[in-house]
Amino acid sequence: MRFILFCIFLFSYNLNAQIVNKTDSNRVKPGDTLVIDSGFKDSLKIFKPTIYDYTYRTQFSEKKIFDTVFTHDKTFIFSQYNNRDNFGKVQFANVGSGFNPLVFEVDTEQNLSLLPANKSYFIKGIKEIRYYDVKTPTAAFIYHNSVRNGAVLQSTYTQNIGREFNFAVEYTGLRSQGHYLNSLAANNEVLFSGHYLSKNGKYEAFAHFIHQNVNNQENGGIADLDLFLNGNSDFNNRENLQVNLSGSNSQFAYRRYYFSHEFKPFNSEKFPFKIRHTIFSQTNKYYYNQSSPERYYFSDPLELDDYPASSKKYSKNLSNTVSILFDKENFKLDAGVRHQMIKLGVGAPFPAALGFPQEISENRIGAVGNLVVKLWDKIALNSNLEFSTGKEFGSFIRSQNVVRFEPIPDYFVNAKVNFQSASPSFNLLLNPSVYKKFNYYFADPKNQSITEIGGDLNLKWFKSSVFANYFRIDNYTYLNAEALPQQSSSSVNISQIGGDATFSYGKFHLNPKVLFQSAINNKELLPMPNFVGRANLFYQTKAFKNAAEIQTGVKVYYFSKFASREFFPVLNEFILPNENSYAIGGQPIADVYFNMKVKRMFFFIEAQHLNTTFMKNKSFTAPYYPLYDFRLNLGIVWYLFS
Repeated sequence: MRFILFCIFLFSYNLNAQIVNKTDSNRVKPGDTLVIDSGFKDSLKIFKPTIYDYTYRTQFSEKKIFDTVFTHDKTFIFSQYNNRDNFGKVQFANVGSGFNPLVFEVDTEQNLSLLPANKSYFIKGIKEIRYYDVKTPTAAFIYHNSVRNGAVLQSTYTQNIGREFNFAVEYTGLRSQGHYLNSLAANNEVLFSGHYLSKNGKYEAFAHFIHQNVNNQENGGIADLDLFLNGNSDFNNRENLQVNLSGSNSQFAYRRYYFSHEFKPFNSEKFPFKIRHTIFSQTNKYYYNQSSPERYYFSDPLELDDYPASSKKYSKNLSNTVSILFDKENFKLDAGVRHQMIKLGVGAPFPAALGFPQEISENRIGAVGNLVVKLWDKIALNSNLEFSTGKEFGSFIRSQNVVRFEPIPDYFVNAKVNFQSASPSFNLLLNPSVYKKFNYYFADPKNQSITEIGGDLNLKWFKSSVFANYFRIDNYTYLNAEALPQQSSSSVNISQIGGDATFSYGKFHLNPKVLFQSAINNKELLPMPNFVGRANLFYQTKAFKNAAEIQTGVKVYYFSKFASREFFPVLNEFILPNENSYAIGGQPIADVYFNMKVKRMFFFIEAQHLNTTFMKNKSFTAPYYPLYDFRLNLGIVWYLFS
């Protein structure tokens, strides 16, 4: 075993290090493979791969190289179990248990599908699937420790077969026990992807299969908050605190088969046309399981329905799209038609007295379009339009428009105008439950329409950026304090402004990021903190005779006090607070960390919520759900290029 590990290390060091560090440094540059022997003596050429020979892309993006630069932003990504920068969210006490969103964002994965909000943070959409192109077999490992027992490990293996075909296999497993009773998280993901490009470049295909599970025990929060807030040493062991639910758990399964291919029937220089066909099948399933009805949700048996204690609901989407593309380097136009077969249903039929449907299905017809224009390498327009209609879920319109203007290199402006009109999230349309008050069918809802106007200004000075967004939400759909769906009669308007920068003095750096936001009207329908900010003060230098690079510093995360929505485990959504609720926030969350890079291995070690070692933990993720106590968090990222 030691010999095998030694060989892996030996082969992994044969790759030249990545040395550039700019905003778009991971874009592919020409002249990748190095010829280290021209074959002058024996006619055999010897090639040495460089980092530019190891690339990935999503289907509609440019190729990028594996990012092995030790930048400051990685401490926010690889210290998180979902490997994303979760600014604007606050994590529940156990990893894998989701987040409370502090900042309003549009999640397009919820469009015409069943996706509970708190199950969405582990999910990969179509646009997030990576397709690789590597010179030699490549593996990547990302490890995180968990709370008490368990771990998180994401492993990826990819290889080219010839120059035309690449395949990749990815598995992610997460298991974390948590400090509180009934808080176990057990998530996993299996992903197969492939990419093919014919020798003559006229045929290209992308395919993937993904299956993800997001499973959690649900404890309903702390039953007696005074025991937690008083700081009695008997409850330093968090398992001594009673919780509101004892036998409940939620499960979410997400499965997709995807295939897209395109063909150039003519000479691309004279007639730059392509024909593209895309088909995918996606199934989402949500289960709320109970050993028996929980007394926390009812006091009288008359409050129960003649329905199983455990419930299931699902959505299915079979989508088929055919489009024609005009594809020039600086002008691309894509237009096509789409057919969808969509279903929304529940497992066991509702009680007959309710008269709710067990399944709703429809065939939808629509059109899609995309326009990309690039002018003088200074102006770029990317515009997307999608429209579909059906009898059950009404019309769907989504328009996304982004203009990028870069008059001077490294100084650019992004402006966006987006609009979406869609059925409310399927999770809010239908719900079966043994509890009468949580059984509902939201019939004939109006489309929820969201207009988004905003942009960002990016400057080379201090690597700074300033951004602003404005949202107008018509027919805003939410869950009231009784966990029932409702729509607002007037619009909800939200403004956001913020920015970040990096200030450096020698090897010391300060990276602050701030966001100010406000709901201009109907504030009670979407409670949010007026301020969210973080600061990262760190020292970065080479070490061990330049064989390693280290970062060490302190991160502080803060959001202002506000009357947060409550987490509702039955739906895995957030509902409006009741009259007995209370405000959260107003307290800093401080982490001290030491990170190190050796070749292509990164170590992320941080003492999270360190301030709770000398003061009582009175911070909450959501009402009744305390924020995590001090813990030592460990992350490891390792790229192996054989």
